[in-house]
Amino acid sequence: MTKHDEARRAFLVGAGATVAGAGLPSNAEAQHHNRNRRGNDDSKPQTQTPAHGGLGAFLNIDDAATVEAFTERLMPGAPGKPGARDAGVLNYIDLALAGAYADLQDFYRRGLKSLDAHCQVTYQKGFTQLSAAQQDEVITAMETNKATGFTWPSAPAFFNTLRTHTMEGMFADPIYGGNKDFAGWRLVGFPGAQAAFTEADMKSKQPFTRAPIVGLQGMAKTPSRRG
Repeated sequence: MTKHDEARRAFLVGAGATVAGAGLPSNAEAQHHNRNRRGNDDSKPQTQTPAHGGLGAFLNIDDAATVEAFTERLMPGAPGKPGARDAGVLNYIDLALAGAYADLQDFYRRGLKSLDAHCQVTYQKGFTQLSAAQQDEVITAMETNKATGFTWPSAPAFFNTLRTHTMEGMFADPIYGGNKDFAGWRLVGFPGAQAAFTEADMKSKQPFTRAPIVGLQGMAKTPSRRG
């Protein structure tokens, strides 16, 4: 992992602790169908099939691949350190755009189209065909409003939205489709909805690691059967 990757991870992990502790966004219906993938060789193009393996709730295959690659560069994975792909951030965003964030569907369509146009002009390749270093160059250009081809949404607006949704997908309750296997919560030591804490838990200043970490789905009562 490069120093650039480490700095980006550190920023999002710091922000993620606030997201996890502040509450839960009401973004999307609870579904879980992501499979983990990993690809962190900065010297090679980051071409990958989206982790959900096909058409999703809203995003088509090409757009899903772009979103997954983009979010993985925002929160890159490393050995022993889950990234956006491991946490199922793509699944979270896809479900959100089909549900509570449906008003952002055109925002995403236009933003992804502009992103592709910028990459084609600059590198003669799509975003998913670029190396990790080139992808970082594109993301930096968007953040600093130097990326060409964007009208609405603007490049910074699209970048900021994707970054926000990446943090939500990493650190919100898994019931919303991200934070797979509590990857984000384990990363920041957030215990979830524990039934009780021991005296040692309350005094400890170390990240919470004792199992089980409990989410909303685990707390749900089993519906009673009517005879």
